[in-house]
Amino acid sequence: MKKLINSPETVVTEALEGVAAAHPSLSVDVENKVITRAGGPTPGKVGLVSGGGSGHEPLHGGFVGYGMLDAACPGEVFTSPVPDQMLVATQAVNGGAGVLHVVKNYTGDVLNFKMAAEMAGDEGIEVVPVVINDDVAVEDSHYTAGRRGTGATVFVEKIAGALAEQGAGLAAVAAAAREVNERSRSFGVALSSCVVPAAGKPTFELGEAEAELGIGIHGEPGRTRAALTPARELAAVALDAIRADLPVGGDLLVMVNGMGGTPLIELYLMFNEVRKYLEGHGGHVVRNLVGNYITSLEMQGFSVTVCQLSDTLTGLWDAPVDTPALRWGR
Repeated sequence: MKKLINSPETVVTEALEGVAAAHPSLSVDVENKVITRAGGPTPGKVGLVSGGGSGHEPLHGGFVGYGMLDAACPGEVFTSPVPDQMLVATQAVNGGAGVLHVVKNYTGDVLNFKMAAEMAGDEGIEVVPVVINDDVAVEDSHYTAGRRGTGATVFVEKIAGALAEQGAGLAAVAAAAREVNERSRSFGVALSSCVVPAAGKPTFELGEAEAELGIGIHGEPGRTRAALTPARELAAVALDAIRADLPVGGDLLVMVNGMGGTPLIELYLMFNEVRKYLEGHGGHVVRNLVGNYITSLEMQGFSVTVCQLSDTLTGLWDAPVDTPALRWGR
C-alpha cells in the first residue's frame, strides 16, 4: 500500500484538519467529525444535512456551502457516521424551518440517520429524510437492501439546496429531492480496485484485461466481470442498463464521474461517448458535470448518472452555488 498518510487510524481526522485549513468558508468540528458552513444556520431556512463514509471525496463535505448542503458528517473510511454525529450536525443547521436529511441507500446510513432524526425530533426539530437509490446495477448488495445511492446524491443536494436557499419550506424541499431521485439513474464501471487504508490491500482483484460492470462505490461487486472493451462499448453497457429502467428522451443532466483514479482526458472522452449515445436515443444533454464528484479512494473507472430535467429543475440546477467542489453564478 502506497498512500500519502501518517497512519490508517488518523486519516479522517487529519484530513478534516486539512479541510479546515484550506476552506475558511467552512466550520470543521474535528472532534465530532461535522462540517458546517461558517457563521451558523440561516434563520427561517431549511437546513440540509448529508453524510456517509469517508473516501468518497468531495462527497459530502466538498458540497457544504451556499446553494447546497448546510452540513456533512464524514464517517471513517467506507463506514457510516454515527447517530450522535448526525444529531450534532442537525442541531448546528437548525434555523427553525426544519432539516432535510439526504441519505444514500446503504444500511448503516439509513439506520443511523433514522436514529438521529428521532433524537432531533425529541428536541423539537422537524426532520424529513430522503433516501437516494439511483443505481440500476444491482437490486441488493452487501451494503444495502434495494438499490444503492450513488451519483444522484450530487444532483439532489444541488437542486434541493437551491430551493432551500430561495426560502421554500421543508415539504417542498423534500418533494424536490424525491423528484430528482426519481428522475435519475446511475451505473458504474471499475477498471481496478481501491485500497482501504485500514485493510492495506485491494478490496478485490481484477485482471489486466478485465472490468467490473455495475460496481458500487465501496468496491461491492457489480452485475458481471467482463473483458475490457473500448470506451464506446463501456458507455453503451452503462446506458443500456439505465435506459432499460428509465427513458432518456428530452433535456438531460448528465454526470460522468471519476472514481478517484481516472485521468480527466479519459473522463472527457467517456463523456463524449455518453453524449453521442444519448443523442442517438432521443436525449439532449443540456447540462453536465465531468470530473471527480463521488469517488472510491483511488479506484480507476467511471460512473454515469442521467437525470431527466424539467424547466423548474433546470432553473434550480443553474441557481448560484458556492462550495469547495461546485461553484458558479456568484
